[in-house]
Amino acid sequence: MPIIPWRPFWDMERWFEEEWPDIRKWPRFRFPMVRTPRMDIYETDKDVVAEVELPGVDPKNINVEVKKNTLKVEAKGEEKKLEKGEGYYRKELGRRYYKRIVPLLAEVVGEKANASYAEGLLKVVIPKVTPKKVKEKKPIKIKVKGTKTA
Repeated sequence: MPIIPWRPFWDMERWFEEEWPDIRKWPRFRFPMVRTPRMDIYETDKDVVAEVELPGVDPKNINVEVKKNTLKVEAKGEEKKLEKGEGYYRKELGRRYYKRIVPLLAEVVGEKANASYAEGLLKVVIPKVTPKKVKEKKPIKIKVKGTKTA
């Protein structure tokens, strides 16, 4: 018995094809595809550092926000290709939209965050909240009731 791959919208596609057989002639609407960029996040003693891959994006089109210990990165990119050859001419436009929202596990100061962009890599450095120094505690003596000391 052949294995048939599961397609979650198969019934809906078949219904459209049966109800409107000329549906393939209708114009197709293309929505910008949201891509999730790859990201590395790590902590140092003083900072939380996030490195985000955003190839081919103009730094002017990158938006970075840190609110309530959450890092949000949005970017819009555009790629233009033009090929000419013998007997053909092809032009392709590519638009990209990147978005990633990540909760941070450490308490950070979002207002003091810094970002830099080089060779398709965005690096965001967010300083951590400095913990308040706790006074050294004295050892606490434990009293035990019901026992007699000899």
